[in-house]
Amino acid sequence: MKIFVAGATGVIGRSLLPLLVRNGYEVYGMTRNEASKRAMKAMGAAPIVADALDRDAVFAALSKVRPEVVIHQLTSLSDYNLEDNARIRKEGTRNLVDASHSAGVRRMIAQSISWTYEPDEGPATEEVPLDVEAQEPRKTTVNGVLALEKAVAEMSEYVILRYGMLYGPGTWYDRNGMIAEKVRRMEMKATEGVTSFLHVEDAARAALAALEWPNGPVNVVDDEPAPGTIWLPVYASAVGAPEPEYAPGCSGWERGASNAKARRQYGWEPVYPTWREGFESSI
Repeated sequence: MKIFVAGATGVIGRSLLPLLVRNGYEVYGMTRNEASKRAMKAMGAAPIVADALDRDAVFAALSKVRPEVVIHQLTSLSDYNLEDNARIRKEGTRNLVDASHSAGVRRMIAQSISWTYEPDEGPATEEVPLDVEAQEPRKTTVNGVLALEKAVAEMSEYVILRYGMLYGPGTWYDRNGMIAEKVRRMEMKATEGVTSFLHVEDAARAALAALEWPNGPVNVVDDEPAPGTIWLPVYASAVGAPEPEYAPGCSGWERGASNAKARRQYGWEPVYPTWREGFESSI
């Protein structure tokens, strides 16, 4: 089976490509950087150079490969620019879906996020509506997610992976990442806001498993949604940072997400069941 991975050199793509190759798939990876071609070849994938925002280039790439499945892992996160990332979710996804239809692709697996649910108490399930009443700057992110998920749902077969907050190699939470630096400078405070985390290896494994999952969205998060008062001191210790200061309160949408559907209905089991093991072993 041919699988086309868009966003192949992102933090998930770098784990996903060799995983797909080891499982016997013929893998094509899309990147906008010529310099990434050698790394993809080393992982056993055929590189395709195209910018997701260049509609003609995306159509040409899908027309050339004609895969059975497209895995959408497109993001623009290196500079923490919410507008750029929302544009990728809107325009990049639109291009990818339209090009997939043109090339006869039936199935798409797409990366989304699990912290755009509307405010309430307790971890959100997939039945909870997204936060359409959000105010800026959160509204920019929510609108990008809404556009992405609506477009992907036009595919005959689709799975939307609502990932938790990613940590592990190459992420913001890496030992040398943006969050680690902020925590070392004591610019982050421990609040009561709840976060659901996910190791990048588990994100990649879920994308592989989703090749067999039924249509619809699914939360792919670890087993322990946790308030910042609990997880941030553990993380600070892992990266050699001072004890963070406490700040009371949180936003209503900081509620975490439930992975019951992925675990109980689909049989997904994370390698890192909670951020506790993950922070200790991979940061």
